[in-house]
Amino acid sequence: MAEALGTRTVSGGSTNGSVGPAIPWQDRPAGSKALVWRHRENPVIPRAPMPGVQGIYNSAVTPFGDGFAAVFRLEKTDRFPRLHVGWSEDALDWQIEPEPVVFSNWTDAPSHYAYDPRVTAIDGEYIVQWCGGHNGPTISLARTKDFRTFERLENAFLPFNRNGVLFPRKINGNYYMLSRPSDNGHTPFGDIYLSESPNLVHWGRHRFVMGKGGDQVGQWWQRTKIGAGPVPIETPEGWVMIYHGVIDTCNGFVYSMGVAILDLDEPWRVLYRTNQHVLTPEAPYEVSGHVPNVVFPVAALHDQPTGRLAIYYGAADTCTALAYTNLNELIEFTKANSAVF
Repeated sequence: MAEALGTRTVSGGSTNGSVGPAIPWQDRPAGSKALVWRHRENPVIPRAPMPGVQGIYNSAVTPFGDGFAAVFRLEKTDRFPRLHVGWSEDALDWQIEPEPVVFSNWTDAPSHYAYDPRVTAIDGEYIVQWCGGHNGPTISLARTKDFRTFERLENAFLPFNRNGVLFPRKINGNYYMLSRPSDNGHTPFGDIYLSESPNLVHWGRHRFVMGKGGDQVGQWWQRTKIGAGPVPIETPEGWVMIYHGVIDTCNGFVYSMGVAILDLDEPWRVLYRTNQHVLTPEAPYEVSGHVPNVVFPVAALHDQPTGRLAIYYGAADTCTALAYTNLNELIEFTKANSAVF
């Protein structure tokens, strides 16, 4: 089982965290030199955690009160993605609400899907970002303070867009959000952009951050598309952005995990970027499922005193898994094995 840490200073993305609950943790396996290693009891949430559910994955976890809250992508037997709230004392054993999120100011049509949420704690509230079907697919937003009442905001961008990830504090007085503009198909666009807003409603100054590819620097694992994952983590070295990179093989897509470090004041500027993946589908629950060969990082919990980092990821678009690393080691690896393009 996970090693108990007691109450620590933890955060869901920023080093400006407060005293909160202990994050999950297991030490690196004996004899292993892995930079990122898997939770021994993975998946932490199986594909069918309650009756009528066929998948729960690509979901957001954040410290909340004396424990943790989550917004899950959950699919029942209709395979239609919806957002469901979850609660946990240890971020491992979850109580999941059987009914989807309802917005106090908005009635979603039956055709309005919602998937791949992120949650950012900022300015005393929690902002949920997801790919929404209202005039979508594009980045939808909502705010909450208690994970029981949600106020829907207007969509951030025009269709088509995915992987919206909000930074955990304002930069130069504005909100900043990463995204991946796309089309209505599966992939044709695949680059990460950055947008800013004074109020979470009006977004502009869209800047290119980094692109898919890698052929010119001798790597293929991210050549088809990339997308931001967990809320960026603020460090003295810069914003640590964990992301997914995809290769299109003769047997389909393969999603792996990578890392980039962005400038603190100009986060569209990439300082370092891993020239290799740090986790790729190898475990049975990653290579086999509704969509084989997927490691899709979405949330990260950081214990500041120890540097421990717990990364939640969707496995094979089926279940929720967990991996561990040390943030300082992750930064040093990224700096030593970098190719910015």
